[in-house]
Amino acid sequence: MELDAILERSCERDWQTTPAESVDTLRVAVIGLGWFTRGRALPALEGSGYCEPTVLVSGSAEKARSVVAETDSATHGISYDDFHDGVASDAYDAVYIVTPNALHLDYVRTAAELGKAVLCEKPAERSSERAAKLVETCETHDVPLMIAYRMHTEPAVRRARDVIDAGLIGDPQAVRGSMSQRLLDRINDDPDQWRLDENVAGGGALFDLGVYPLNTARFLLGSDPVAACGRTKRSHDAFDEVDETVSFTVEFPDDVYASCFASHNARQESEIVVTGTEGQVAVRPAFFQDQARSIHVSRGAGRASVELEVVDQMLEEFDYFAHQVRTGDEILADGTHGLVDMQAMEAVYESERTDGWVALD
Repeated sequence: MELDAILERSCERDWQTTPAESVDTLRVAVIGLGWFTRGRALPALEGSGYCEPTVLVSGSAEKARSVVAETDSATHGISYDDFHDGVASDAYDAVYIVTPNALHLDYVRTAAELGKAVLCEKPAERSSERAAKLVETCETHDVPLMIAYRMHTEPAVRRARDVIDAGLIGDPQAVRGSMSQRLLDRINDDPDQWRLDENVAGGGALFDLGVYPLNTARFLLGSDPVAACGRTKRSHDAFDEVDETVSFTVEFPDDVYASCFASHNARQESEIVVTGTEGQVAVRPAFFQDQARSIHVSRGAGRASVELEVVDQMLEEFDYFAHQVRTGDEILADGTHGLVDMQAMEAVYESERTDGWVALD
């Protein structure tokens, strides 16, 4: 496929085989009603043609009911304990889990036992051991499981993969990816927040931000890492339990390396760049929402840059999940896929402890 043809596809949903009006609407229970859910997820779910939020779950049933009152199509507001007890289970078909990392497994277990499809935020859990149990639970109960990697449905990233798959940059040789922001300044100034608690989060900048370039490199290359190494640093007292900044390299088959950087205490920035034997493709900015994304392609003396229409990344992700569940089509970012990222990120931490490369099974 020629470059012009790829870029003309722009925001085309190449995964979509069945229109929304041809399948039953997927009713979703949303578990965890923090700022991200209220500001990002719920508006996207309300705007979806494939799914809708019907049950909202929080630590406080009162809080859940208050958000229900503000949410189109939501009919039930229940507590976490209510959810585990099966309250309102006939009012939803799937769950979207947006709790802190270490709580994912408990909610996945209950959802799987109730026979509900699962969309679980990334990273899958706080450790690969718990992530493996999460995957096993869904397999045992034969329920669909998707890890919420929204870059898989981000049109700019999908078009970049088309460029690579078409051979327009030759054979990929290296990937460079980064994501950074000032967490305490831009997101949450509380030094006691869960993202800074190792027991709850599992990791810091690597688990929260570094997973983006890591997973997107996997998606673009269409392969899994075989080894990893890295280093972390801390300069702020709030990061005494988790990494504030991480630099790491992941080895892929055929001696292809992805060099990645992530920080919770650096200027907001993100990009993903793949360099091949014949050219290069980049997405800038890459990962933060609400930004206009551009694809930059170079080959020989030629250069092309195209700015894509801004899409709601959460809407794209929710529509994909509901579409795949309702049609029975394969979910590509499944639990096993998410487990690989957990193992790779733990290898980065082990590399720092052992001062060397760590092989992945």
